[in-house]
Amino acid sequence: MRIIIQRVKQASVLINGQIHTSINSGLLCLVGFCNNDGKDDFIWASNKLFNLKLFRNTKSLDEIRGSLLIVSQFTLFGSIKKGMKPSWSKAADPTTAHSLYNQFIDVCKEKKDINIETGVFGADMDINSINDGPFTLIIDTKKRE
Repeated sequence: MRIIIQRVKQASVLINGQIHTSINSGLLCLVGFCNNDGKDDFIWASNKLFNLKLFRNTKSLDEIRGSLLIVSQFTLFGSIKKGMKPSWSKAADPTTAHSLYNQFIDVCKEKKDINIETGVFGADMDINSINDGPFTLIIDTKKRE
């Protein structure tokens, strides 16, 4: 599982030009899955998301009572090692990825009483964000970094 984390002042998901969901202060998480991701990955990642000291005055998402916006993005497992066309062979197949996405959201919702919003799996989405910083990190659950 890979996650691009952006600390945001605001973020929103638009589908067909209409706002589907939005958050204020918190984290925008673009999430990609591979076929061997599982609950251990979700628990480890959600602990990091809620507890990393990413906000001003070394506060966590939990401490500031911020929001989380989770958006699926299979391209995080794209490979450009060979040729000029990205390969998606490391990404989970769509059916598996959809299930993993929902499982990850469920784990996040179990952990904390924080506002959690989501994109729509497989939809053509426009993502708007006002980054706070800018501040961006990458999480890879297989490398535990």
